[in-house]
Amino acid sequence: MRRGKLDDLAAFATVARAQSFTRAAAELGLSPSALSHAMRALEDQLGVRLLARTTRSVAATAAGERLLRSLTPALEEMARGLSALDDWRGAPSGTIRLTTFAYASRTILAPSLPRFLLDHPDVSVEVIVDDRLVDLVAGGFDAGIRLSETVERDMVAVPVGPPLRTVVVGTPSYFAGRSTPLAPSELDGHVCVNYRLIGGGGLLAWEFERDGREVKVRPAGPLIVNEEVLVGAAVRAGIGLGYMMEHDVAAEIADGRLVQVLGEWCPPYPGCHIYYPSRQITPALRALIDALRWSPK
Repeated sequence: MRRGKLDDLAAFATVARAQSFTRAAAELGLSPSALSHAMRALEDQLGVRLLARTTRSVAATAAGERLLRSLTPALEEMARGLSALDDWRGAPSGTIRLTTFAYASRTILAPSLPRFLLDHPDVSVEVIVDDRLVDLVAGGFDAGIRLSETVERDMVAVPVGPPLRTVVVGTPSYFAGRSTPLAPSELDGHVCVNYRLIGGGGLLAWEFERDGREVKVRPAGPLIVNEEVLVGAAVRAGIGLGYMMEHDVAAEIADGRLVQVLGEWCPPYPGCHIYYPSRQITPALRALIDALRWSPK
């Protein structure tokens, strides 16, 4: 197969996944018009229409979807092979731009990033902490760190933290004279401290699961914040119940300063992953991934 056609097939896979010539062109380092022309030429060579275009979007046709399914394993294998060559390309250097959210910044990056920078003096890292999900390519980021469930499926994702658990807690003084909620529906009778999502503007749903049944509630309360430290301060002052990361309150639950409720409704879920587009990555990013990588002991 000619190299030009192989490049065009890889470009087609990028367009089909991105569903946008603009985003795909930015990822490939081409102009949208040049990429569109290349796709037209590929369709003419193959004699099959691969992409359905409108003024607002682009999507793979049925034939294009079939081709994409065939191409994806081969392209991913090629990307892994090229990435493996990084081990022979000198010391990591350059800048890494990361997007993440506050919890991951505090629990994943703060303990590990300083050591990484000391070990790799030719690498610089820029971290943007934002609870909103962002487009890596459009935002100019090399990678992101988010909860596994929020990572797009077309990204390569590597675990950088253990499974997590979100729990409902309150102080003993709060529960004095109050009943203990036994099911999520009983939170309506309690005072709760809520967290507002910056991106969408809505309140963070308190998510529960038991015996395969999933429940989401948004209980009422006198305080709504978009900063986790204030949530903890209000809960510890006895104002109401909080929906908090178990990692942050485990010691206080253990010594009785906080009381956990609805424990059987709060199963663990996959933790934080570092993710990046399925393409060759720089030695610097590879080194950071290796430094942050988590595996069960």
